[in-house]
Amino acid sequence: MRRIIGRSGIETSALGMGCWVISGPWKGGDDQFGWGAVDDDESIRTVHRALDLGVTFFDTASNYGAGHSETVLGRALAGRREEVVVASKWGWTFDERTREAGGSDASPAYLRECLEGSLRRLGTDYIDLYQLHINELPITEALDLVETLEDLVTDGRIRSYGWSTDNAEHARAFAIAGAHCTAIQHDISVLRDAADVIAVCEATGQASINRGPLAMGLLSGKYNDGRTVGRDDVRSQNFEWQIYFRDGAIAPEWLPHIEAARELLTSGGRTLAQGALAWLWARSETTIPIPGCRTVAQAEENAGALQFGPLSRDEFDQLEEVLKDARTAPEAKPLGEEAS
Repeated sequence: MRRIIGRSGIETSALGMGCWVISGPWKGGDDQFGWGAVDDDESIRTVHRALDLGVTFFDTASNYGAGHSETVLGRALAGRREEVVVASKWGWTFDERTREAGGSDASPAYLRECLEGSLRRLGTDYIDLYQLHINELPITEALDLVETLEDLVTDGRIRSYGWSTDNAEHARAFAIAGAHCTAIQHDISVLRDAADVIAVCEATGQASINRGPLAMGLLSGKYNDGRTVGRDDVRSQNFEWQIYFRDGAIAPEWLPHIEAARELLTSGGRTLAQGALAWLWARSETTIPIPGCRTVAQAEENAGALQFGPLSRDEFDQLEEVLKDARTAPEAKPLGEEAS
C-alpha cells in the first residue's frame, strides 16, 4: 500500500513508524516525556526491519529525547536515506546535553536554528516533511512562519511542511496560506475519531498523519491484564491529555469499548493492532498512521497490517455502530499536546 503525502507528490508507504518511543528518557522538572529506557541497538534493528518490510515513512521530532530520537534514526538510516521519507518537527526547546525539556519557541529564528540541529542529528541535508509542533499556537503566529518555510523549500533544506495540530480551523488556514503545506498531523484512532480534521485534509489536499493510532499502546492488547508502565514512561504521568492510561495502567472505562470492537478488528486473521490500523486506512484515503515501535517484533506486527489492507466498507460501518458510545467519551486535550 502506498500514499502520496498531500499535494507534495512525495510517495511513501501507507504506514509509517513513529519514533517518539525510541527517544529514551527526557523530562521537564518532575514531568517525564519519554517512554522509558531504550536499547539503541534494538531501535536501529527495528528501523531496519520496518524498512525491509516496506515501511518508508519515519516520523520524529527535534525534542524527542532532547534530540536522541533523531540521532538514533539518523544512525539507522545511514546509507539508505534515499529509500525513505523523513518527517520531523520543531517548536519545543530543550538542552541536548542534560536532556531537559524547555518551553515553546515559535520564532522564525528558532525554526531555522532547530532545523540545522535536526539535519545534523539525522545526518542529512534535507527533511522531506517539517512540521510545526506547537499544537495550539495562535494562528497569526503560525502564519508568520509561512514565509520562512517557503524560503527553506526554495533552498532545498525541506521538501514540504505541515502542522501537528488538532485544531481544524487552524489546520485549514495554514494549508491555504502555505503553497508547500502538505500535511496535518493529528490525534486519531478507532476509539477517537477526528472528523473535523479529516474533512480539512480531504478538502485542502493535505495528508492526515495519524499520531496515537494505537491509543498509546491501548490497542496493542498487552495492557489488558492490568500491567503498568514504568515511572519514567510518559503514560505514567497524569497529564490532562492522557486519557488512555491512569497512574500507568489502562483507564478502565476504555476496556468495554475495546472488547466490543475486538471481533470486527481481528476479523480475517488480523491482530487487534492491525485491525486498528486497517480502520484508519478505511477512514480516509489521506491517512498515514505512524504507530510507535521499539522492537523488531512490534515492527513486524505493524507492517503485517499492510498485507491485509483497509477494513471493508461493511466492517467499517459495523464498527462505527459498535463504537458510537466510545466517541462520546469525556473531552480531553488532544493526545500528546505537550510532548508528541
